[in-house]
Amino acid sequence: MRKQPLFSSLKQISSQQTRAYSAPLDSSIPAAKQKFIPSTGTYPKGFRVSGTHVGVKPSNTRNADLAFIASDTPAFGAVVFTTNKFQAAPVQVSRQILERRGGAGIRSIIINSGCANAVTGQGGLEDARAMSDAATACFQQQNQPEDANGSNSLVMSTGVIGQRLPIKKILSKIPTAYSNLDNSHTAWLGTAKAICTTDTFPKLLSTTFTLPGTAHRGATYALAGMTKGAGMIHPNMATLLGVLCTDAPISSAALKPLLVKAVNRSFNSISIDGDTSTNDTLAILANGAAAPSPDTPPVARGTEDYNAMQKVLIDFSSKLSQLVVRDGEGATKFVEVRVRNATTYKDAHLIASTIARSPLVKTALYGRDANWGRILCAIGYTQGLSSPDAVVPQRTDVSFIPAKNSATKDEGVLKLLANGEPEMVDEERAARLLQDEDLIIDVSLRTGKEEASYWFCDFSHEYVTINGDYRT
Repeated sequence: MRKQPLFSSLKQISSQQTRAYSAPLDSSIPAAKQKFIPSTGTYPKGFRVSGTHVGVKPSNTRNADLAFIASDTPAFGAVVFTTNKFQAAPVQVSRQILERRGGAGIRSIIINSGCANAVTGQGGLEDARAMSDAATACFQQQNQPEDANGSNSLVMSTGVIGQRLPIKKILSKIPTAYSNLDNSHTAWLGTAKAICTTDTFPKLLSTTFTLPGTAHRGATYALAGMTKGAGMIHPNMATLLGVLCTDAPISSAALKPLLVKAVNRSFNSISIDGDTSTNDTLAILANGAAAPSPDTPPVARGTEDYNAMQKVLIDFSSKLSQLVVRDGEGATKFVEVRVRNATTYKDAHLIASTIARSPLVKTALYGRDANWGRILCAIGYTQGLSSPDAVVPQRTDVSFIPAKNSATKDEGVLKLLANGEPEMVDEERAARLLQDEDLIIDVSLRTGKEEASYWFCDFSHEYVTINGDYRT
């Protein structure tokens, strides 16, 4: 039997499938996703950004695919990277830069989309270094001081794995990207668009906040963040790129633990398909540009300002990371699973994660089937719990709760399991609830007092279609 006709017929079937939930071929933003795009923003002082077209993928003839995020003054930086053993060249190079500089004196982040520069050998490492060096050179050419610690630009890439970058094209456009730097909302939104791959909309947020310490009296700080990701999403970290920028003064020693805890409660609590990528990188830059004076002490560990900053970062990162779930490849539902009354936080988080990545749970939600047995099954096979008594079937409760923005929000909680005993489920009520885009799954273990939340989406036919021909 010849293989070519079969292959061709499969490709034809794939091409004929309607992509209702993925990015339109003309790169327009679906009407249902427009509500997630900010029309204005308040951005941190001393940061400028740009999105520039390179054409990393030959098929991209007009969309920006090179992002440049720059601080007017040297900033402290911290990053959380992927735990995948096959770490992309930009991950390795950025880690080296941070270690060499001790997290200080970071001026910019240069990001390309369209090619991940992952599993590309020594040549890929040379390309990543060349991107960092070219971005660093932009500041030096403007007569800004050079220090002895080498390149001061972090580098990120996203896209197809196993292919080399068109590095000459990218390097030729980095000076253009530098000259386009701006601090307007339009510039920030354009930069967020430049890091997108299969995303259907750019993910950008900004906020302002204050700190309680007397040294920060009268100061209002800003925090902005952009992220990308729609597939290969699962900790640790979630498979994505992200950049946070703040004009608050934060010490290098405080910045990394602040970021790590915020990531654990946000970007490490989302899942789309259970795959952790080779390129996951989330960075934060703090330049202190909005401090009341040059002598304002930076936020340090163990202070009330540190605790306040931690709360701001967790809340902001949670909102930003949830946009990734809302843009899951082929997703039709946004689901929060809450695991309450657990023995430990780790137990609650592990169980929530197991439910979130269960293909059977995710497909049942797509099919609008209140199949709570699949949820119980996922709870029961969770690995790594603190003790055999972390889950006691006779104490376990499971319910569906309408989200505050859902059409069924006034219908109350739908109990599925109470004290390990099945409830009489109103199937018509369940069908109405599962028609909503947003849903909360509530699990009470009643073995302790800890709780954790996780955010995920359903699995649709569309996800298979998107990933079946991702490279083509």
